[in-house]
Amino acid sequence: MKSYWQILRQPQISLLLLIGMIARLPHSALSMLLLLHLVNNLDQSWVSAGLVTAVMTLGIAIGAPWRGARVDIWGLRRAMIPSVIVETLVWCTVPHVPLVWVYPLAFIGGLFALPVFSVVRTALGIMTTGEQRRTAFALDATATELVFIVGPASAGIVATQISSVIGLSVIGVTSTVAGLALMILNPPTRSDDPKALATRANVHEERLGAEASFIAAAPMGVHEVEGELIAAGMKSARARIKQRGRAFKNRFNWVSASVLAVFIASAGAGMLLTGTEVAIVAELDASQESHQLGLVFLFWCGASLIGGLIYGSMKRVISPLVLLLSMAILTIPMYFAWDTWSLALFSALPGFLCAPTLSAASEWLTDLVAEKRRGEAMGWYGSAMTAGTALGSPITGIFVDSFGAAPAFIGIGAMASFVVVIALIAQQIRRRVRRARRQRLETIA
Repeated sequence: MKSYWQILRQPQISLLLLIGMIARLPHSALSMLLLLHLVNNLDQSWVSAGLVTAVMTLGIAIGAPWRGARVDIWGLRRAMIPSVIVETLVWCTVPHVPLVWVYPLAFIGGLFALPVFSVVRTALGIMTTGEQRRTAFALDATATELVFIVGPASAGIVATQISSVIGLSVIGVTSTVAGLALMILNPPTRSDDPKALATRANVHEERLGAEASFIAAAPMGVHEVEGELIAAGMKSARARIKQRGRAFKNRFNWVSASVLAVFIASAGAGMLLTGTEVAIVAELDASQESHQLGLVFLFWCGASLIGGLIYGSMKRVISPLVLLLSMAILTIPMYFAWDTWSLALFSALPGFLCAPTLSAASEWLTDLVAEKRRGEAMGWYGSAMTAGTALGSPITGIFVDSFGAAPAFIGIGAMASFVVVIALIAQQIRRRVRRARRQRLETIA
């Protein structure tokens, strides 16, 4: 605890962590409020509601690298102005317009989402160094986990006990307040800033920070931070091109069957996580228990936190495909839940494997790809997760509309299991082809 206390004793860093935590709260509740608003207020199907969150996810994935680059070029305060203005207008307008306008507004809102993760991670990389930097990233990851336990629970209470219209409007206002707070604090995002306490974190450490935030955001809110992995990959690629002075040839010669298996697994994990989220919301909404979302997410996210801590203390590496397959299979028993408490307890089973799955995938990818390609590989890893996340909501919506909320757990669990099986088959075929080719070469020799 001494290392954590040394970080928290520094007023500038502790204030940044606190403001960053508060700034994430509105976005952690956003997808939940959107789902409940479309289903209950606009009388839309779960497929339609899932498509809206998928569109917003794509906007976030595209916008995160772009907004992060604006912070690098323009500085924090100038880069935050468009986000502060657009987010206020979008989320205060969405609850008052028909469905045809919700889709483009959700995309624009995601595109201009406050780059909280980029700002906090980059600033921590500049204001700390060495062991302190890793400790600061760990604190930020823990804060992220807490945010995605509290945020969705608050969204469920507001949507059912007050109004989703008021909730979405409050998100627009609080996003503005959060942006203004970050602008007033103005943490250093460049090493030449007078407030910088250390040289800027290098590309490798920025990627590690992105991974930490990404894993900590699971199982809720993965779509909020996966764009950071894409951004880290883009920065790594730009750094290599600048260093070499020319574009490199054979850009994807680092891709192997095992790497493709990791990408398929990441897409499957994204699909499973967002699908489970939609199914949980639909199940509680059908039983008029949406105000109990907090209880279920406490068990779901809390189990992920515990599982991540246990996996981090282990010395052996477990295949992410095995972990994802286990998580998918353990999602299926959620079908048998008969009330909120049983649903919460059943959700802890797949939740326990969530953070370990993402951690194992990141670690496995790091081992498979040469160091000079790891940043780019992590960017593609984030893109694969984005694709899976975008598909998870509408696919689960189809199951909910066609068969009901409870069978959706079986459907999304079976879909994720199928993805893992395909990845394993592809990996085995590739290995056999390589083995046969090697044997032919040895025979010729």
